[in-house]
Amino acid sequence: MKRLSAIVLTLSLCAGAVWADPIEGTWQTEPDDGSYALVGLKPCGTMICGTIERTFNASGEYKSPNIGKVLVINMVPQGNGAYEGKVWRPSNDKIYMGKMQLDGNTVKLSGCVLGGLLCSKQTWQRVN
Repeated sequence: MKRLSAIVLTLSLCAGAVWADPIEGTWQTEPDDGSYALVGLKPCGTMICGTIERTFNASGEYKSPNIGKVLVINMVPQGNGAYEGKVWRPSNDKIYMGKMQLDGNTVKLSGCVLGGLLCSKQTWQRVN
């Protein structure tokens, strides 16, 4: 019975790793207004959300008031590494209709507001 329990536990742990979305992890943003962040992308229900975990500027790590805020909002997987949802840009406090495209250890984000009149994009690098 102990062996069966160990096998079930092992299989359930492996299943979690197998079903993890490949975009999950910690990502480094591009600098925006002189600062960059480490963002943790994790499941939020059936979607992906990203929270600012750490922030850096030219002097090194600092405690931004944005730590803990959701930057990537309700990204829905579209298949083939594509996601659609929303992205918040702290430097101008705007929420963009956004897209992400995963390519190995990089993810390209793009987003627009005002019906596509104002757009922005970044490429993030995987930290882990």
